[in-house]
Amino acid sequence: AAIHVLLVEDNMVNQKLARRLVENAGYTVVCAMDGREAVEACAAQHFDLVLMDLQMPHMDGFEATAELRRREAIGGGHLPIIALTANAMPGDRERCLEAGMDGYVSKPMKRAELFQAIASGLEINAAGVR
Repeated sequence: AAIHVLLVEDNMVNQKLARRLVENAGYTVVCAMDGREAVEACAAQHFDLVLMDLQMPHMDGFEATAELRRREAIGGGHLPIIALTANAMPGDRERCLEAGMDGYVSKPMKRAELFQAIASGLEINAAGVR
């Protein structure tokens, strides 16, 4: 079965680049432009993993993650969420993990780093625990 990845990224150039990387690895990719679209997409269909940009209009990656985790608290499950961040600052990784994200990749994305994060996210998913 194909692995379904939700890519949440408001920058079209970054979105195309990340989509191509992930699709070339054999995953199915659905794109969302912001956190609100991401939350709606997750309610409408099943994903195995989310790649979540942090800085977006309307609803940012932190808010979207909080909303997804709130829904999981009610409905169960744990969707692995990997943060994508352009301005990696000290403490960002901790902030992401505190926000309920499972991993962290800084932009510009390095292919190896991205797939390492995806692999560990999918392991979390397979184990069903965190």
